[in-house]
Amino acid sequence: MKAVILLAGKGTRMQPLTATCPKVMLPVANRPILEHIVAAGVQAGLEGFVFITGYQEKQIKEYFGDGSRWGLEIDYVRQEKQLGTANAIGCARNYVKGPFLVLNGDMLVSAGDIKAFVSRKEEAVIGVKEVENPKAFGVLKTEGNKVIKILEKPKNPPTKLANAGIYLFRDSIFDSIDRTELSVRGELEITTSLQLLIEEGATVGYSSLKTEWIDIGYPWDLLKANEYLLQGLKSRCEGRVEPNATLKGEVVLGKGTLIRNGAYIQGPVIIGENCDIGPNCFIRPSTAIGNNVRVGNAVELKNTIVMDDTNVGHLSYVGDSVIGRRCNFGAGTKVANLRHDGKNVKVWLKEKWLDSGRRKLGVIMGDDVHTGINTSLNTGVILEQGRGTRPGEVILR
Repeated sequence: MKAVILLAGKGTRMQPLTATCPKVMLPVANRPILEHIVAAGVQAGLEGFVFITGYQEKQIKEYFGDGSRWGLEIDYVRQEKQLGTANAIGCARNYVKGPFLVLNGDMLVSAGDIKAFVSRKEEAVIGVKEVENPKAFGVLKTEGNKVIKILEKPKNPPTKLANAGIYLFRDSIFDSIDRTELSVRGELEITTSLQLLIEEGATVGYSSLKTEWIDIGYPWDLLKANEYLLQGLKSRCEGRVEPNATLKGEVVLGKGTLIRNGAYIQGPVIIGENCDIGPNCFIRPSTAIGNNVRVGNAVELKNTIVMDDTNVGHLSYVGDSVIGRRCNFGAGTKVANLRHDGKNVKVWLKEKWLDSGRRKLGVIMGDDVHTGINTSLNTGVILEQGRGTRPGEVILR
């Protein structure tokens, strides 16, 4: 069985991190989101993938190639216009035979949950996750083991079964896609195609996900995914640790990485290749540091993603943050990650305030950002790609 993975979107809600990078290539636990999905599919026994690409597709193709690194075949199909999920899935009709899976490229799902779909015999199967607030999701109305209606963000949800964006389809779905009309959002929705199948008497079932399901819709969702994936980390050292450095818990060090005297690293922590860490720094749990990163003297990092080629200068603190590529922290840069009133951190994104759902959240920093010495960054601040701060500047929003 093959899986079709939807990758064409630009990921505007993930700005500024997606300014030059497709959302699915953003790193979690030092691997692209998409690679975690591929790894789960391989473990579940899938034989190939069809990548529906669009925005910045070159980066995806260069990284994954023909799939031989994973022992399978990857086909690429470009979705020329962003016309919705049904249109994207329809692009795969000449690349799949018989039953096939569909996955969104911006979520984490386990091999066990993928495997649960493979033996199902219904005309279609929808992956679901029971959630506390179903009003924020597409929700399934069921009758026994069958789906009888799919409701989008209903005011009075009939169940707590949220559509997780994972499907098993057969060839019949392509005929339904051809007959799907534009939604009120002006898109061809796969849920509309599924409703056509249901109304025509086809059996559509559902499969409850048994393990963690993480939908990465906003930048701070990367932190949740990173925390989850690092829980299963196993220590490995391919770098060099000086004698007076301390590593506790599960810590992974890549090739060419140097941990200098006085560094204290408390796992789970993953550090990539050719990094220079310390001396006398403190790296706390759930931190992922990419390749060619410099962490200076008296720096503290906590629950943070630091992408490739970034320099966190001495006397700096960064907590609960996502830091892009090629950034530079001037000495003494401090990131606030907790409101005085202890309430959830709000973020100004796309011209409105959003509740991040996180009590602790620092900065979301795009690529190529430089801060001046003694910069102070408030909770939930977003710094766009290429921006900078003056020495001593305080950024509140």
